[in-house]
Amino acid sequence: MNPSSSSETFDVVVVGGGPAGATAANDLARQGHHVLLLDRAGRIKPCGGAIPPRLIAEFEIPDHLLVARISSARMVSPSNRDVDRPIDGGFVGRVDREHYDEWLRQRAAEGGAVRRTGTFNRLAREADGTAVMHYERRMDDGSVREDSVRARAVIGADGAVSAVARQCIPEVREIRYVFAYHEIIRSPDRSHPVFDATRCDVVYRGKLSPDFYSWVFPHGPTTSIGTGSACKGFSLRGSVAEFRKAAALDDLETIRREGAPIPLKPLSRWDNGRDVVLAGDAAGVVAPASGEGIYYAMAGGRAAAQAVALFLKTGDAAALATARKTFMRKHGAVFFILGMMQRYWYTNDARRERFVAICRDRDVQQLTWDAYMNKELVRAKPLSHVRIFFKNIAHLTGLAKAA
Repeated sequence: MNPSSSSETFDVVVVGGGPAGATAANDLARQGHHVLLLDRAGRIKPCGGAIPPRLIAEFEIPDHLLVARISSARMVSPSNRDVDRPIDGGFVGRVDREHYDEWLRQRAAEGGAVRRTGTFNRLAREADGTAVMHYERRMDDGSVREDSVRARAVIGADGAVSAVARQCIPEVREIRYVFAYHEIIRSPDRSHPVFDATRCDVVYRGKLSPDFYSWVFPHGPTTSIGTGSACKGFSLRGSVAEFRKAAALDDLETIRREGAPIPLKPLSRWDNGRDVVLAGDAAGVVAPASGEGIYYAMAGGRAAAQAVALFLKTGDAAALATARKTFMRKHGAVFFILGMMQRYWYTNDARRERFVAICRDRDVQQLTWDAYMNKELVRAKPLSHVRIFFKNIAHLTGLAKAA
């Protein structure tokens, strides 16, 4: 490795080029800030690839990035009872993260961000306190050298196990994870007895996941089949192998295998009170119960960009804290409710059975789809909320049958 020094100075260095980092870099660059977007080479994030209509509209995602349009979901209980949940008049888009993330990074570059491939090493300080980011950069001849740049602000969007967060944000110690593993397979043809290319399957069964769920998510020509768990020692690969066999998907070509930690809760603090703020998985913004992260990553990236822009304008480091405040004001209630759901309903198979039974209810289906598609709690149907409340009480107390 050849060390090298640099006199480059950026307004903002964004570490990580996933949806959160690429969104933050794009927003800031298009506002006229001098932005460096640093991303590791060859990174493909394990992900179901779901993007709801609000994301498509809010972040101007073109149709050509959608590899599938999902029009229903099927929930399967431990006893193999299933509930079909059609999306009335709408769809959930599916994207291939390899191409989706690259498109987001390219959009940021077209907006003026400087793209560079490299790996974050450490953050140091000059005598006047200016941040100096050291990173490993792969050169055209294949050699690797250490380089550095100065930055007025740094956005850490480098994933669930964020190196930026570990160095700069003490609160990172509080984070807990679900570990997810999936296999990307060649999608079966239309003659398959149970597979539906327009439907997502979510399976709640303790044998396949003792504390989360398993899934089949179609992506057009490919399909993700996987599971997740926070239980140490639980064999995720063994579970997926068993699941594939049960779903009659075991004889299809496996294209790649991937695993990654999924944060369970947003960190209580996202900034260092000086010049660093987190976004995306690094900040813990993955929806509990569902594990959905793309929309929240992009929303968190935008909130971080807004906070950094305010910081650059005012010089007041307190502005960085507005990233978390803005995000949680919009989405904190959803995260709280989903967290409560996961902690209660995913505890054992008896509760999972009742959870799936509740989801047969049309009121529940309509309100949950509305909340998912629009990314906010729906308040327009108070009578439906009242009915759902009493149905939940009935299931919690055992007065309602799970069947």
